[in-house]
Amino acid sequence: MRRLALVAAALATFSLAACNKAPASNAMADDMSLGNKDAKITVVEYASVGCPVCAAWQKEVYPAFKAKYIDTGKVRYVFREMLVGGGSEVTVASAGFLLARCAGQDKYFPVVDAVFASQPAVFNTPRETLLEIAKSSGLTEDQFTQCVTDEAQIKALNERVQRNARENDVSATPTFEINGRQMQPGYHSLAEIDAAIETAGK
Repeated sequence: MRRLALVAAALATFSLAACNKAPASNAMADDMSLGNKDAKITVVEYASVGCPVCAAWQKEVYPAFKAKYIDTGKVRYVFREMLVGGGSEVTVASAGFLLARCAGQDKYFPVVDAVFASQPAVFNTPRETLLEIAKSSGLTEDQFTQCVTDEAQIKALNERVQRNARENDVSATPTFEINGRQMQPGYHSLAEIDAAIETAGK
């Protein structure tokens, strides 16, 4: 589990340089989601692509979760961006999220998956690793550089992060919210998520 870091993403130099109220799960205009929008169950994950615990969940649990719930139309899955930790974690997460948005809605989740999968190497060579992901998504190096240094988009990202933290009472990642009810922040097995989904469906 990684604690929230509400810091401005200082990415202007990144192109040069080698993570108890029941919150609402109402849809937001800038939400990124998968699955059946009319599903009775909505699972929201608040996570950072720079969070090692989130990356472990993505690798170990998400594929089975997706096959069982998203691909079958049983669940609407919403991913909400957070920035946690400090230093390289925040830099990587900020650039990763900006890149995912620049790649386009249809490529957003593949880029997010790729950034998660690139850990821990991405912390050692962030620009090179993320540039490779950008190119695999159809972006040129110039487009990538412009993307991760776009001040308007950096501001929008920070506003999303702060809104998610403030309005949904999120202070750590990963945090899962099922039909508006938050689970304890941290890594959860598929069995634990199964139980929470079953409870929400009653």
